[in-house]
Amino acid sequence: MRFLPRLLLLALLVLPATLLLGGGAGGSLAVAQDATEDEEAVEDTVVEDEDDEAEVEEDEPTDLTEDKEEEDLSGEPKASPNADTTILFVKGEDFPANNIVKFLVGFTNKGSEDFVVESLDASFRYPQDYQFFIQNFTALPLNTVVPPQKQATFEYSFIPAEPMGGRPFGLVINLNYKDVNGNVFQDAVFNQTVTIVEKEDGLDGETIFMYMFLAGLGLLVIVGLHQLLESRKRKRPVQKVEMGTSNQNDVDMSWIPQETLNQIMHSRRGEEMTYC
Repeated sequence: MRFLPRLLLLALLVLPATLLLGGGAGGSLAVAQDATEDEEAVEDTVVEDEDDEAEVEEDEPTDLTEDKEEEDLSGEPKASPNADTTILFVKGEDFPANNIVKFLVGFTNKGSEDFVVESLDASFRYPQDYQFFIQNFTALPLNTVVPPQKQATFEYSFIPAEPMGGRPFGLVINLNYKDVNGNVFQDAVFNQTVTIVEKEDGLDGETIFMYMFLAGLGLLVIVGLHQLLESRKRKRPVQKVEMGTSNQNDVDMSWIPQETLNQIMHSRRGEEMTYC
């Protein structure tokens, strides 16, 4: 009985410590299990990402292969690696509307076999979509054989339509040729966007109308000045010239009564006799 209070006190001290230690161990185990599960989830995610990347890497060559196959199946001839082409615009790269544009195309055969240059063509395309033709020019037939290590020059000219002035268009110039084996090639000698220049030389309707208006205005000014001078001449007062009485025959005296005339004549005679 003497040790009972001590045992109770020891039990009260040991029991909470035991509960705390037990709970901490359990919590540590739970945390450890959660950490293990998170690591496994991360590893699974990494593995899935690596698998996706591998699939993408495997698909990319397939896409490139498909693109190459599509290019091969498109049927459009390409330029031969054994030939070179150059272009020179005679009047510079200015394209006036409704005026002749002339250029020269040089062809060089770098291979060991003959090339047959068949034709040369040009066309204007829509600048946002070169598949859409705006103006297609007639192809120039050439049928010229170019031996190995030789050169040839071809001349071509076209006229841009007048309504196209002041607008950009895609200009495509193609040189078509083939080798002795019948393989067909096409070289885009020029493939760029150009601007058609409006034609400035010559007289258009607006210029003619302006000249006619100026001529009419000048004629109207001349007529106005003439009328002004004539009106000033009319407004000038007429200068009176004193004729005197030396010439009496020119005086009209018919309106004077005869009696008055007789009196005037008598008075004049009397004066003359007095002077005598």
